Amino acid sequence: MNKRVWLGALVAIALAGGAAAWWMQRTASDAVPYRTAKIERGNLQATVASSGAVNPVALVTVGSQVSGQIRDLLVDFNSEVKAGQLLAQIDPETFEYRVRSAQADVDAARAAVATAQANLLAALTQVSRAQVDLAEAQRDLDRKQSLVEKQFIAQSEADKARALVNTSREALKAVQAQVGVAQAGVKSAESGVAQREAALAQARIDLARTRITSPVNGIVIKRTIERGQTVAASLQAPELFIIAQNLRDMQVEAAIDESDVGRLRTGQKASFTVDAYPGQTFDGQIRQVRKAASNVANVVTYVAVVGFSNPEGLLLPGMTANVRIVTEQRADVLKVPNAALRMRIAGVEPPKAQASETGRSANRARVYVLDAQGKPQALNVRQGVSDGSMTELLADPRATAELAEGAEVIVGTKSAAGGAAPRTAGPGGPRPPF
Repeated sequence: MNKRVWLGALVAIALAGGAAAWWMQRTASDAVPYRTAKIERGNLQATVASSGAVNPVALVTVGSQVSGQIRDLLVDFNSEVKAGQLLAQIDPETFEYRVRSAQADVDAARAAVATAQANLLAALTQVSRAQVDLAEAQRDLDRKQSLVEKQFIAQSEADKARALVNTSREALKAVQAQVGVAQAGVKSAESGVAQREAALAQARIDLARTRITSPVNGIVIKRTIERGQTVAASLQAPELFIIAQNLRDMQVEAAIDESDVGRLRTGQKASFTVDAYPGQTFDGQIRQVRKAASNVANVVTYVAVVGFSNPEGLLLPGMTANVRIVTEQRADVLKVPNAALRMRIAGVEPPKAQASETGRSANRARVYVLDAQGKPQALNVRQGVSDGSMTELLADPRATAELAEGAEVIVGTKSAAGGAAPRTAGPGGPRPPF
């Protein structure tokens, strides 16, 4: 009997132990292994990333307004030039001949003016003579009329004198008309002189334009001509040189996506890097956000001009800059990983009272924490700025102890092999506002 009792007791204990092991194994298999991360306290910066080209603030293109062959080339790449300095000389021989021809035309026109003035003087002399003849004829008529009244001469003599007066008067009118013609000839000749002088001035300007000079102080960063090359100026001036006015005050013209341009303001700080100096960061600030949009492949961008100082001349025009613009900053704030804000667990919802209270906030979000039994619990929070990996947590830690500094929030799940499983997010899950 004792052996049977002991054998039964051992079997019962074995069955109970197996059942307990099975139950514990089942419970462990039903539990989801979550990955968590801590809520931290620190500084946050919201930024906008972009890229653009390094350019001088002022670039001046020097061209030619006349055509011809380059006779002299006096500067090269990287040459420092002063305003008014001669850069190149187009062969001036053709233009010198044009100046001489125009000068000869002016001289001929001035001679024509002198001839017209002499003709006018001769016409005025004829007028004076005609006036004297008319006065003499009038006196002879008056004298003969008096003699006719006294019957000393016949009436026919008075009639002849009257006819002579009429003839002299018409002659005076004719020479006066010639004076008008001569005066018009003088004005025409003077107009010809003005026209020829204008042509001479144009020829001299074209001759002066064969001297290609620098309009500003700066550095030649591009030269497109060689000695002996022929330049042709037609509807637009050909490009000969490009001069950077100042390589110590430069700018980056960054292309900003339309979704980010509303966050940019003049004066915001920016930093950028270039491939030529890996590991080195250059600082600047936004000088201008241009309103002209660019649409490339249905992507709308705007240009933000980031100005910076280049005292050592390290950065050169045309370099590609990777720009990071600081739009907002927060100091000593609670930070939660962005993965926690994207996390969604089916069937786990926040308390109704908290959901209705937070529902009035536009920047609401949701995080999950583990309760004392290891089960996920949903909490509504308000989010602030984000740097892309961490987001400012605006929930009051005194009201929500689960979200204090150092608290653990769920960021994902672990796979059966021990690795990290993909995070699940609902289709309507909130996104960080920045």
